[in-house]
Amino acid sequence: MTAWPGAASRGAGFAGLLLLLLAGLVVSITLAVTIGPVEISPLTVWQIAFHKTTGLFAADWSMSQEQIVWQIRFPRVLLAAVVGAGLAVVGATLQAVVRNPLADPFILGGSSGASVGAVLVLIAGLHAFGVYSLSVAAFLGATGAFVLVFVLARGAGGTVSPVRLILSGVAVSYVLSAVTSFMIFRAEDSNQIRSVLFWMLGSLGGARWEYLTVPAVVLLTGSFYLVLRARELNALLVGEESAATLGVDTSRFRRELLVLTGLLTGTMVSVSGSIGFVGLMMPHVVRLLVGSDHRRVLPVCVLLGGIFLIWVDVLARTAVAPEELPVGVVTSLIGGPFFIWLMRRKAGAAKAFGGGG
Repeated sequence: MTAWPGAASRGAGFAGLLLLLLAGLVVSITLAVTIGPVEISPLTVWQIAFHKTTGLFAADWSMSQEQIVWQIRFPRVLLAAVVGAGLAVVGATLQAVVRNPLADPFILGGSSGASVGAVLVLIAGLHAFGVYSLSVAAFLGATGAFVLVFVLARGAGGTVSPVRLILSGVAVSYVLSAVTSFMIFRAEDSNQIRSVLFWMLGSLGGARWEYLTVPAVVLLTGSFYLVLRARELNALLVGEESAATLGVDTSRFRRELLVLTGLLTGTMVSVSGSIGFVGLMMPHVVRLLVGSDHRRVLPVCVLLGGIFLIWVDVLARTAVAPEELPVGVVTSLIGGPFFIWLMRRKAGAAKAFGGGG
């Protein structure tokens, strides 16, 4: 009887945190759209948005303001939110699957694999799947990279060592990066090479409304599925044998998660390029806030990951204006020191990873 008020209080606190982050996401979207060479008020931003979607509000703004807000800034900011959320969710999932706090799609080769597939489409012009060719190729590349890393990391008895997993991921990433570099080296169109190189460093500058549909659907569907399977993800944290005793078919579940994380990674990379460290950092920050229960970790990752990448993109496009920094460069500048700190505080990070809730 005495446990109920505490549980209710924790539930109310988590709901309050979600509302706070949701409000923070709306505020971040609003402010990010207003920031740029042309100053536009937050009120005008939402008047334009409601006018374009519902027909409400008289158009008392200039056509240039409408074009800047609706055609350029809004799609870019929303794409940053979707990609940041997707990468954060993938990172949290992979860290649970491999029981390693250093796992993320960048370190485990997923981003490099997705880049190989995407660059192959961009340079070779392979469009077997029409407008979805880039997304399909990136998904296949990411999934193939994850499978290769897991195969290489398996030791005697089929066990997967966290150390072998990280080393295999680094090795596969280097090999796939070399493959990508070779394809670029063999390309003949200099303009194409320049655009591919900028895309590989991570960029949201080419955002369009039509690019948002597939990533948004994949993010919502994948996140919903993962939340439904949050108890199984929690079981994986305590080990293979313990998870099996709780009724989890660990082999089948890992295969499902392998395909799902490959789909998420490939889709995000196909529209933004290779953006590292988001999937590494955000889950750790989230666990400091809500513990390690994935019923809470995953929804908070969606919101916090979106907020984080929105502001990273703002920094990327304003820090050296009128030039623009690749988003992946900014996340690497932030994530590199974070990764070093995490390695130096490995014991503390492992405690945070496995405890709380």
